[in-house]
Amino acid sequence: MHVIETKNLTKRYNNLVAVDNLSLEIEEGEIFGLLGPNGAGKTTTLLMLTTLIPPTSGIATVNNFDIAKQPDQVRKSIGIVFQDPSSDETLTGYENLKLHGLLYDMDSSLREQRIEEVLALVELSDRQHDMVKKYSGGMRRRLELARGLMHHPKILFLDEPTLGLDPQTRGHIWEYVKKLSVEEKITIIITTHYMDEADRLCDRLAIIDQGKIVVLGPPEKLKRGLGGDIIRLRAKNGRFESLRDLDFVKNVRIEQNDVFITVKDASEHLQEVLNRVGKVESVEVRPLTLEDVFIHYTGRAIREGTPEGGWAEKAMHAGSGR
Repeated sequence: MHVIETKNLTKRYNNLVAVDNLSLEIEEGEIFGLLGPNGAGKTTTLLMLTTLIPPTSGIATVNNFDIAKQPDQVRKSIGIVFQDPSSDETLTGYENLKLHGLLYDMDSSLREQRIEEVLALVELSDRQHDMVKKYSGGMRRRLELARGLMHHPKILFLDEPTLGLDPQTRGHIWEYVKKLSVEEKITIIITTHYMDEADRLCDRLAIIDQGKIVVLGPPEKLKRGLGGDIIRLRAKNGRFESLRDLDFVKNVRIEQNDVFITVKDASEHLQEVLNRVGKVESVEVRPLTLEDVFIHYTGRAIREGTPEGGWAEKAMHAGSGR
């Protein structure tokens, strides 16, 4: 069952096309990733699907509700965790969750039961009466997850869920996200520019660049589709171009004195590659990663830049004359 469907979903700000004719189908219960650099259109897509900004053209349904015609029903079906923390620091964790339940007009007994459940789920029960300003970054993120789950949403949107967190805390958040998917039985949509995050979490993902989907599928299938391993060689005046003639070589990418060769079986063919290139300074062999997939389809490495929400906000203001 498709819990989200889009067809030619597009968002323009004057001459800037932030999302360009995006069409996709997301299955109920899966963890689906929108992977791409800052400014690629990930957050803008999320904002449209959550009814926070209207599309310029195209259609989309969330939980079988039209985002343009039935926004109230869409909002009741979803939970959202934004990039920036939005919990009130002057309230306790418990008070933040209670306020969220009141905003959704939850029955008092159900609200208290749900607060207890979600606090236990993210392991914050023992800190629920502490003010949020005393929480660590990871604890605040877990509280945001708990709040997004308070009203039993069918779909949870996570916008860059581990942005700014240290590697250990990021790993813990990934564990919680996996746990939420299983225990809450919900569909989770994640936007991220972290390759390891998408690889670890997502059942399927769409790589987005310049507002368009460039490839879509399960991470392992996308990597297998490129075929094999990466051999990285460093050499001066190496005969790199001749590698393209070898039957087992799937792709050759040259960056100054480095060459990245995609081969079917590196262990079997490494010596033949070295014989063809000549004298080399260093050799590295590794399995394919999502970074390699991204480079293959876009022609460049994932880039860092202005946070998408920032330029999108500026574009909206410019378009409205503000």
